[in-house]
Amino acid sequence: MEQFYLILVVVLFALAISDLVVGVSNDAVNFLNSAIGSKAAPKWIIFAVASVGVLVGSTFSSGMMEVARKGIFHPDMFFFAEIMIIFMAVMITDVILLDLFNTLGLPTSTTVSIVFELLGAAVAVSVVKINQAGQSIAELHKYINSEKALAIITGILLSVFIAFIVGALVQYIARIIFSFKHHKTLKYYGSAFGGVAISAMTFFMIIKGAKGASFMSETTVEFLKTNMVNILLYSFIGWTVILQLLYWVFKIDIPKVIVLVGTFGLAMAFAGNDLVNFIGVPLAGFSSFKAWAASGGMSADTFEMGMLSGAVPTPTYMLAIAGFIMIITLITSRKAHGVVATSVDLSRQSEGEERFASSAFSRAMVRSTMSINKGLRKVLPSFIINSLDKRFEPNTEEQYNAKDRPAFDKIRASVNLVVAGILISIGTSYKLPLSTTYVTFMVAMGTSLADRAWDRESAVYRISGVFTVIGGWFMTALVAFTVACFIAWIISISGNFMIFVFVIIAIIMVGRTYLLFKKRAKEDAEEEEEEIELSEQIIEKTKKQVLNTIINANQVYSISIDSFIKENRTHLKESLDLNKKFLKKVKKAKDKVFPTIQTLQQESMESGHCYVQIVDYQREVSHSLKFLIDPLYKHLDNNHKPFIEIQLEEMTDLISQVDDFFNLTLHLVKEDQYEKFDEMLTQKEALTDKLTQLEKKQIKRIKGKDVSTRNSLLFFNVIKETKNLILHSINLIKSQRDFVELSKR
Repeated sequence: MEQFYLILVVVLFALAISDLVVGVSNDAVNFLNSAIGSKAAPKWIIFAVASVGVLVGSTFSSGMMEVARKGIFHPDMFFFAEIMIIFMAVMITDVILLDLFNTLGLPTSTTVSIVFELLGAAVAVSVVKINQAGQSIAELHKYINSEKALAIITGILLSVFIAFIVGALVQYIARIIFSFKHHKTLKYYGSAFGGVAISAMTFFMIIKGAKGASFMSETTVEFLKTNMVNILLYSFIGWTVILQLLYWVFKIDIPKVIVLVGTFGLAMAFAGNDLVNFIGVPLAGFSSFKAWAASGGMSADTFEMGMLSGAVPTPTYMLAIAGFIMIITLITSRKAHGVVATSVDLSRQSEGEERFASSAFSRAMVRSTMSINKGLRKVLPSFIINSLDKRFEPNTEEQYNAKDRPAFDKIRASVNLVVAGILISIGTSYKLPLSTTYVTFMVAMGTSLADRAWDRESAVYRISGVFTVIGGWFMTALVAFTVACFIAWIISISGNFMIFVFVIIAIIMVGRTYLLFKKRAKEDAEEEEEEIELSEQIIEKTKKQVLNTIINANQVYSISIDSFIKENRTHLKESLDLNKKFLKKVKKAKDKVFPTIQTLQQESMESGHCYVQIVDYQREVSHSLKFLIDPLYKHLDNNHKPFIEIQLEEMTDLISQVDDFFNLTLHLVKEDQYEKFDEMLTQKEALTDKLTQLEKKQIKRIKGKDVSTRNSLLFFNVIKETKNLILHSINLIKSQRDFVELSKR
């Protein structure tokens, strides 16, 4: 049996490595969103600073490992075999759950997931144990540390509201002091602001890091605790003087320094606090295995685990290895970038594409807030309102192109990091359990609200997004508890072989989500490439869009009609999905009309008008295809009768003529041979005449009672939407021709 449990320990560590990868990908949002969102430095510098913070913080984790050993359940009530079931269920669930959230691009709390997984698995094993002993379910409290679990849950939920309110309040005050035109005010208050911020981060790093470090002696920790006030005072004075001198001599960007120091501090805290979420369980399992192996051959079903209740030091080298794995993941993980993007987009100051749709709740909330705001404006004197509004006027002096524009300025980024750091420090000093993800995310949302980033154009979408993320947090807790409970229960009643079954299931699920994410990342990369082309050469980018529209329209039309003729429902469904993807791309292009026209601001007004028409006709083409395909698919899906033989021949001939039309338009646009536009019009007239003849033939069949009503409605719809498709395509090419000619003037 010793070999079996040794294999389980190896599997636990393998799962821990996987958990480190998926966990870091999600928790990277904690310390990267402010630096990346404000573009405080090039990405390689931000990642380098964060990596050093992670490496330093990983050696500070030893004091946090007790959560996995005795925080949620009483280990002395379980035997070694039962403890291993709990730990295996927790790690399997954690890998699946965190990978799912990463794929969806939603930030969640690794602390909440690990707590509820431990709780769920421990409850399942305890219930099985109680039933086997013939005891009452009321005995469950002897196995579960319910007070600790409740304190953790309450503390985490409370921190969400406090973080949002404090973040909003501090940012509002900071903006009134510095305004958006902060270059002048930073001359006078910048060094003091930096002194306060870096002193706060020093307090944060000492409280969150040094006190739990595996290499810190008790004497050093006691010295830090006793002299904390003096350390902070000297830190404030020292940093204020240093920053002022550096500003005078080198004109350094003080908020940039604050952001980088804050990024280091939060990265260190993340590694120090959240490392337990990834390797705490495997380390506890390894300690349990060593204790059982040294017991002299005792059965795994009778060896009690009271040893987990004591202090079990964690080797520094293991923490350092975990730190290096975290760094590699931080730099290479695309999923980490996706989760960061969600947080940055929700706190973005400027306009742009919104990730989330509005909801009835968000709309009602915005209306209520607007009513309150109107009431306050009636009560407050006008000079106060005007002076406050002036502090929130955007800085029009700073001009950025679409690619280089930061989501928010470095003042807000500094407040995000400092407030999050202070709140987490206070919670830790009072031994209150906190989720670093929840605190940093809600602080960022509070500061964006106070900064008026949520205006009438974006508020409903941002609020909906925030509540989607918060809803995901509650789902984390529910799913973590339920899945871990189910896995532990199945293993307990079915036998240890189920452990390997669940490991295989976890591998398959992670593999599937990886393939899904890879596919989506490829699509996003294509869109980014198009955006780069937009900033470099708008004419070429528009030409590419028009060419793609022609190719898509031809492909979707031909496949749809051909699939309907052959009664191939699968291929018809594929063309339906292809057009949905096409519609989505066209909608994104329409959403980006505003920044595109801004890029064209030095050109004539007519070229901007032509671009708007191009996007509109692209959408009309996609809509015509949708109105064509949907009835065809429903007809086939409901197993209605196909077209009669003569109709099928007419449809086949129509496909050929439409192909010829699109081939000519493709050649015309691709080679910029717009002198052939009249030739295309001639072909369009011939095609229109053909469609009119088909309509007359169908009317003749109706009078001869050769076809049914359903058949006729569908046939006429194909004719009508083909006419619309050809007409919109002609208008699209005409607009593209005019756009090219006007842009070259």
